[in-house]
Amino acid sequence: MTHAANPLRQLSLDQLRTRTSEKWRTYPSDVLPMFVAEMDVLLAEPVVDAVTAAVRRGDTGYPAGTGYAEAFADFARERWSWGGLAVERTTMVPDVMQGILEVLDVISDRTDAVVINCPVYQPFYDFVRHTGRVIEEAPLGTDGRIDHSTLEDAFRRAANRGPRPVYLLCNPHNPTGAVHTADELTAVAALAALHGVRVVADEIHAPLVLPGAVFTPYLSVPGAGNAFAVLSASKAFNLAGLKAALAVAGPDAADDLARVPWWAKESPSHVGVIAHIAALRDGGDWLGALLAGLDDNRRLLAALLAEHLPQVRYRPGEATYLAWLDCRALGLGDDPAAAFLERGRVALSSGPIFGTGGAGHARLNLGTSPELITEAVHRMTRALTAR
Repeated sequence: MTHAANPLRQLSLDQLRTRTSEKWRTYPSDVLPMFVAEMDVLLAEPVVDAVTAAVRRGDTGYPAGTGYAEAFADFARERWSWGGLAVERTTMVPDVMQGILEVLDVISDRTDAVVINCPVYQPFYDFVRHTGRVIEEAPLGTDGRIDHSTLEDAFRRAANRGPRPVYLLCNPHNPTGAVHTADELTAVAALAALHGVRVVADEIHAPLVLPGAVFTPYLSVPGAGNAFAVLSASKAFNLAGLKAALAVAGPDAADDLARVPWWAKESPSHVGVIAHIAALRDGGDWLGALLAGLDDNRRLLAALLAEHLPQVRYRPGEATYLAWLDCRALGLGDDPAAAFLERGRVALSSGPIFGTGGAGHARLNLGTSPELITEAVHRMTRALTAR
């Protein structure tokens, strides 16, 4: 495949500061933002063309049809060698987290428990607790991967709380960047079946698996027939502002999928769906160049930290554009991101918001230029001397 130019090297800091999204408007202009999951890229040209054409023809109504599911099925077959994304067992949903909530409501009650691996993406806590459900934490191992013994303990606790427990799986995992292997996921499915736990896999980062790792869709492993996955092109193609996602049921969960309410299916942005289809069908070259750039960036970050902040432990992730930094040896307390912001004027995501295991950590966004990654590490280093 012929790759396009690295999308991460096309915009200057001055150009980025003209943006009005969360990343570039949360903090004053002297702060370098490296927190929220937005990438500093221009969109893939096929996406720009598709959205522009839709707006020009006034095609801005409600979404319809199975085009998004068909595009994702073809993408999954080409990228992951997975032919199991059956279009008839899908429905569009507004975005991944809203889709997860809709699935939770058809497979569990609000008195049931939800198991999560922590540290994990903050909305797993916020969205689930907003429904009234109880969270049971199953902390990751010291290697940032699923600890199956800990997970089984959490499954037992969840099953004791109510008859329809759920496991909300992050695959690949945010923030550690772990890509769960087929063997790991097969073991998860066996444990879930043993304890009567339904699995819902958030696979939004699936297209962002980096060289050296292989993504395994949860629904592809033995025993996952009654599970769900929720996917989107939004993270990989930087389309958070053009919302759309897809909920996919395993073959034994089709009846549950049918109970997702109609309004959820009509809530994605129609222009978003058009953008996502264009990305999945015609954005392959752009995505290939992005993944190569992210691979370079994770190596760059590792080298910069080794040189300037050797006390920071960083295990380069196998996926995502997010770096999970263990800063406990720096003596900055539970929330090192606060110190980096105050003293270094660089904004990282606060570790404690990711739950148990997040204290003393920070998450850095690698989806930017090498120059800004270098500047971020320099600012972090200066923060240590500004006490």
